Amino acid sequence: MQFNTVDFALFFPLVFVLYWFVFNRSIKIQNVFLVVVSYLFYSFWDWRFLVLIFLSSAIDFIVAGQLKTSIGNQKKLLLGVSIFFNLGVLFVFKYFNFFIETFTEVFLLFGRPISYSSVQLILPVGISFYTFQTLSYTIDVYRGRMRPTNDIVSFFAFVSFFPQLVAGPIERASNLLPQFQKIRVFNYSKSIDGLQLILGGLFKKMVIADNCALIVNNLFENYTEYSGSTLFCGAIFFGFQIYGDFSGYSDIAIGSARLLGFDLMKNFNFPYLSKNLIEFWRRWHISLSTWFRDYVYIALGGNRVSNSRLIFNILIVFLLSGLWHGANLTFLVWGLIHGIVLICTIFIGKYAKFGMFLKKQKSNVIDFLRIGITFFIVTIAWVFFRAETITEAFGYLDNIFSLSLFSIPKGNKWFLLSLMGYMMIEWFQKNREHLLDIRHISSKPIRYIIYYATVFLVFYFGGELQTFIYFQF
Repeated sequence: MQFNTVDFALFFPLVFVLYWFVFNRSIKIQNVFLVVVSYLFYSFWDWRFLVLIFLSSAIDFIVAGQLKTSIGNQKKLLLGVSIFFNLGVLFVFKYFNFFIETFTEVFLLFGRPISYSSVQLILPVGISFYTFQTLSYTIDVYRGRMRPTNDIVSFFAFVSFFPQLVAGPIERASNLLPQFQKIRVFNYSKSIDGLQLILGGLFKKMVIADNCALIVNNLFENYTEYSGSTLFCGAIFFGFQIYGDFSGYSDIAIGSARLLGFDLMKNFNFPYLSKNLIEFWRRWHISLSTWFRDYVYIALGGNRVSNSRLIFNILIVFLLSGLWHGANLTFLVWGLIHGIVLICTIFIGKYAKFGMFLKKQKSNVIDFLRIGITFFIVTIAWVFFRAETITEAFGYLDNIFSLSLFSIPKGNKWFLLSLMGYMMIEWFQKNREHLLDIRHISSKPIRYIIYYATVFLVFYFGGELQTFIYFQF
């Protein structure tokens, strides 16, 4: 069930009414209700994979309970059970064929061809999200950062909470789990904010992302037929597609949760206004970047290490981030590009006089220059993320960086200008919580004009229905 469908438009209001007016007699009843509707929500894709969510929840609930009284090797063994199960399931469904095919190609490279039977496994929707979410719980309990819960219903609700089940944000138990264990009271102002988030998310998804998708699909499928300038515009369109698609999903998820009395973590913070790649990763997919920071980067030693070790740590994190997105070399290259540029950014800032000079400059002109350079790097890297193969990615880039890059791009100029206009809106909203956070506008009629105009744009300019990109991850 997608957020931008009639099914969800019928499902969520019904859940909202039952949650607040029928099953509101106790926290336990509300939580049981949330588990049931979350499993129902997921079953719209494939009910058979509910067993994976159940097993992941059950194993980590039991493991965390045992960690409380365990010590030494027994404690490590218990954590190993959680890691082995969650990452094992993720590996089998997401990466098995990728590694088998890579293994076969390596043998072929050395003149020793081997045969294998490919087993095409269906990728369970959201598996990369809920496995990381529940895994962080057992790691935090193991580290002593939180106490394990004895409330199995609230824990199952935490793992399967339907607004963020299939595409995040990847919540931490320390933030979300306690919210299932306390009384929730309907809050009018939070609910209005939730509706604003949902409307803004639908605008990003349906007006920006879905319209970009039609252009992007055509350009990437037929890149040999277009000029470099047109293809560069196509890469920009994909940047807006994936941003509108994923941040739109996150906004709807956060808004839906807020209507039910929960506060999810912010997942995007106007990332295309970042002045360097370090800042970009503090603003883009925040729940994943902080997950890798806390559970991988810091575990490797963080930045309190030698320069060579720092480079190693950063590259490992970004290669794993690329691999998390999918079993394809294109994602690894995408992660590698970000890792290398981020390392260069760190060392330029540390040692180069040019970097020190830029740090001292506070003018808007310098800021816009930094934003433009960062956006360009991110856009070029997106080509690898979007391409089906490495060959296609390099072919696309080769066609971009040709003499035709300086020609006038074909078609879609007005839409590109519209996207630039949208970025200006983000610039003015950059210090606000989200796109439609317009509480600072004192005139109520103006606020309602903005809301109705957004609704109009969603209904009349929404593109052809597209599946959310991150459902494949």
